Amino acid sequence: MYIYTYACHEDEAELCALELKTLLGAPVSGGIARSGADVHVDRSPFVKRRIGVMLEAASMDELTEKLPSVDLRGKTFKVLFTAGDEQPDFDERRQLERTAGAAIRGQADMRRPELLFGLAKLDGRLYFGPCEENGAVWLKHQRKPQNYSTALPTRAARAIVNLASGPESGTMRMIDPCCGMGTALIEAKSMGIDIEGLDANPLAVRGARVNLSHFGYPARVKLGDMRQAEGSYDAAIVDLPYNLCSVLPEDEQLAMLEAARRLARRAVVVTTEPAGRQLERAGWHRAACAKLSKGSFTRYVTVVE
Repeated sequence: MYIYTYACHEDEAELCALELKTLLGAPVSGGIARSGADVHVDRSPFVKRRIGVMLEAASMDELTEKLPSVDLRGKTFKVLFTAGDEQPDFDERRQLERTAGAAIRGQADMRRPELLFGLAKLDGRLYFGPCEENGAVWLKHQRKPQNYSTALPTRAARAIVNLASGPESGTMRMIDPCCGMGTALIEAKSMGIDIEGLDANPLAVRGARVNLSHFGYPARVKLGDMRQAEGSYDAAIVDLPYNLCSVLPEDEQLAMLEAARRLARRAVVVTTEPAGRQLERAGWHRAACAKLSKGSFTRYVTVVE
């Protein structure tokens, strides 16, 4: 079992819950989730920490009896308390860390440990195991050379890629046929997902290629209209084009959704207004939906199959 902790802004709460449920296969609440799914700690932009449970106990006394069995392989270590469904104060957290650390046979190092262990309390039980912290690799992707104001936020783009791929992404082929400046492409590439980009705007294609190359990823982006695109993919990310002054005409929207249906068996569709009727007309079945807000502006993120 793994214990995942996470955090998000209230505007991202629905997207966060849907993404983590997709990746972990378990409901999440209160900033913590328990799951048997072995998902890399860096996959989700919302996950903060992961503990791989190797020991559990009903009390600290019971846990300290088990901790001498932990094999450090001669490496230094540190124990880090992770808040579960209880929020002990600072002094109690430090005491729990010190008590656990004293029971482990080896050399502790508070500054640069070779091994990091997590200690969490859930439902009155204590859980202990190797701890990993999210490196927030998506943060550096915010500093793209090319950008525009209506692009998806980087964190949202990473979550949307995870909705499209699910926990198993190694052999998946994906397409982003309205890729813009390549925000979703970069996130998918950083997770090892085989993805191609397409856009009808030459400036967007040029910008996406520059951005991908900047981060050392192959610039697999073509100029073209998705309505004429060919191929077969496991999933598509379709961020339908829009601007702040107009909405995509319904006939164009339907044609793009129908094209996505031909290209992929699964998709995540991003729109600026609910598109249930159009999705159904295009032959898609809505599996899940989440709202993503920024002030008064709302995006609708819909998973379709």
